[in-house]
Amino acid sequence: MSAHSLCRDCTALFAPTPARRCPNCGSPRIVSHAELTALNIAHVDCDAFFAAVEKRDDPSLRDVPVIIGGGRRGVVSTCCYLARIHGVRSAMPMFKALKACPDAVVVRPNFQKYVAVGREVRERMHALTPLVQPLSIDEAFLDLSGTERVHKAPPAVVMARFAREVEREIGITVSVGLAPNKFLAKYASDADKPRGFTVVGRGDAMAQLAGEPVTRLPGVGPAAARRLAEGGVTHVRQLQEADLRDLMRRFGETGQRLKRLAHGEDSRVVDPTSERKSVSAETTFDEDIADRHTLLALLRHLSEKVSTRLKAAEIGGRTVTLKLKTPDFRSITRAQQLPAPTAMAHRIFAAGKSLLAGEADGIRRYRLIGIGLSQLVPIETADAEELFDPNRGRLGKAEKAMDSLRSRFGDDAVMYGLSLSEPRRQRPPSGEPSATGRRGPGSR
Repeated sequence: MSAHSLCRDCTALFAPTPARRCPNCGSPRIVSHAELTALNIAHVDCDAFFAAVEKRDDPSLRDVPVIIGGGRRGVVSTCCYLARIHGVRSAMPMFKALKACPDAVVVRPNFQKYVAVGREVRERMHALTPLVQPLSIDEAFLDLSGTERVHKAPPAVVMARFAREVEREIGITVSVGLAPNKFLAKYASDADKPRGFTVVGRGDAMAQLAGEPVTRLPGVGPAAARRLAEGGVTHVRQLQEADLRDLMRRFGETGQRLKRLAHGEDSRVVDPTSERKSVSAETTFDEDIADRHTLLALLRHLSEKVSTRLKAAEIGGRTVTLKLKTPDFRSITRAQQLPAPTAMAHRIFAAGKSLLAGEADGIRRYRLIGIGLSQLVPIETADAEELFDPNRGRLGKAEKAMDSLRSRFGDDAVMYGLSLSEPRRQRPPSGEPSATGRRGPGSR
């Protein structure tokens, strides 16, 4: 198979040249690979999505580090790459983030706006292929098999055009991974962010993966990595070289799955009808928390996030699940089935509060809290009983009014009392990020 090169700027396809520049437009942004025109599975991931949308909408933020989150005692939701260079990361306490990057501008999250932009990107994906499997608001798999005749170009060219058009017409950037299967496509899109376009083929998959830690394989989190390390396995190369029977003896069916992934094998298909099982939100603390009031305030905020996502996806759920993680990484889950499905934050929080009551005693400490809904249904069948209950009906109408205000003026335009008591909502002192998302008096 002969190698091809693709210009990411003019999307021309040509034979590799020693100059490493596009013979059509002179751009150095070219991708070369022996399997470039034969690969059909893509993974698209929007770069620093929330921060990118805010930078697009406010040109003054373009060249400064941006953190999406709350006040000084809050938690970082996400941040742009300039902030990441300084060591800022998601779920970091805001005071630590601002210490690492004191020049950062903090912007309150506006989830309704992010959902709207995510839908714009998704619509462009569906124009390329019907086989689109969303993973979240800002990423998805695409299977472009059989589309070459429609687009009069191989998938590599189609995806380069897509990335260029999203950047030019929507105003954000994406990273694209192109590969023979879903695992390698996701691995490729993570390899060169932002504005990445990485190709991994069957012929070079093992060499690409060999030096990676086992945590780069899907399903290998901290607990699984510790178990593998106890067996002497820390890098993918060791899985590639290991005897399959020995891996299965030590790790069961997981050993066989990891062996296949280490060789770059993945039989999963891109399934646009893949049923979403749950909607959830969680946050990890840098310092363990035992205080019940603080846990409740965080739970209130997470319930609002879950509610926003449910409403954006036009679904509700019937089973509320609370998730806690102890300092020794032990997970605790508690679930409660509601009398009827809901998408309302106040009902999600009420169930979560009830579940938390048995776990938050002021003594036991936790490093993570999360809440989610499962048993999902169309939103038309959710919260119907509020029509017949005056008290619930008033709460529902109040919440819908707040949703309307948030969609117009931002996620923190209106808040519940408990949310106001949450550390991330506190009014900052002079020089700290203000409630409008800008830095206070005396700042740069």
